[in-house]
Amino acid sequence: MSAIPHLVGMVHLVPLPGSPRYGGSMDVVLERAVADAVVLTQAGFPAVMIENFGDAPFHAGPVPPETVAAMTLAVGAVADATSATLGVNVLRNDAMAALGIAAATGARFIRVNVLTGLMYTDQGPIVGDAAALLRRRALLAPDVEVWADVMVKHATAPPGLTIAQAASDILERGMADALIVSGTGTGSEPVQGDVIAVQSAVPPGTRLVIGSGATVDNLGRLSELADSVIVGSSLKRDSDPTGNVDPDKASHFVKVAEELGLT
Repeated sequence: MSAIPHLVGMVHLVPLPGSPRYGGSMDVVLERAVADAVVLTQAGFPAVMIENFGDAPFHAGPVPPETVAAMTLAVGAVADATSATLGVNVLRNDAMAALGIAAATGARFIRVNVLTGLMYTDQGPIVGDAAALLRRRALLAPDVEVWADVMVKHATAPPGLTIAQAASDILERGMADALIVSGTGTGSEPVQGDVIAVQSAVPPGTRLVIGSGATVDNLGRLSELADSVIVGSSLKRDSDPTGNVDPDKASHFVKVAEELGLT
């Protein structure tokens, strides 16, 4: 990447073809994705991440071809409509699909919920496969960055695993480019002690990302702990992650971020 995006706004896709709540129109999917991305970039967000948030319940492993096809169209539409740096997250943990979409659309980074080890989730146990992903990246898209969650939200770690050990393994053995620390669920703020534990476990200069729970009220505190912030729920109408991005909330967030030197 030419520059680290300090602010990443979320484009939560509405349900895609094949998912239980799909509304029957890809035009609606694409229009909503582009509308949210345009609002974010016009507000001043330098980067956006596109995620199939509406596809719950999620697959624990690979997603079906129709999901990959739909997300590729959505990311491509956002790329055509904005100049933002783009990221991709294919829920629940299809890092290979995210990498393929990034390679096809020019997205610059992917989010991987479980890169190494195992996490117990509402989809069942999810096991990371950094070995396969990093080898595939070297062949397909070596410039695409891997942003990996440390003890991802909506999940429980195996007994005995500390967040410090998980962070060290993801960075050193999983070869992540950035580490993401989140709260326990969508829209929840991470525990400050968890972020500090991750900081202490990895070498200075390791890029840390806040993955959930950022608001205008806590951004100052969070920005002191991490290099980048991914924000979604607090920018939506009524703070509902399934809703549209609110232009006023997005602009206010960027204004606060500018005052903190995050843009």
